Amino acid sequence: MTDKEMPHVQTTELLRTSQSWDGAELPDYPQGRPELVCRKYIFPAGERLPLHHHPVMNLGILAEGELTIVCTDGRRKTIHAGEAIVEMVGTVHYGENSGAKDAVLYMFYLSQQGTPLSVQQAEEN
Repeated sequence: MTDKEMPHVQTTELLRTSQSWDGAELPDYPQGRPELVCRKYIFPAGERLPLHHHPVMNLGILAEGELTIVCTDGRRKTIHAGEAIVEMVGTVHYGENSGAKDAVLYMFYLSQQGTPLSVQQAEEN
């Protein structure tokens, strides 16, 4: 449906890309039947996830708060409420909420049945 076919509905394209936030090209779609997963995450203020990577493509919209994604090589991306982000595939990183209030994130994963959405990594010393 086009915007002209929905004259009373407001639409805003938040994101259209073939790259993750760090500029890396997303991988080709996997073969086989897809499994779409949508998750809501609530990150309390001061919370930090463990190191992990995603073997599947995903994108999210931060509904509330502020969230920073940090790569092991030092690259960082902070997103704010209302912003969309495409996470990296295969790149080790963590997310942290260094803000004063909870961050609410909705993530959408393009996966296949039996494939993990994320894989935890050993912390580096």
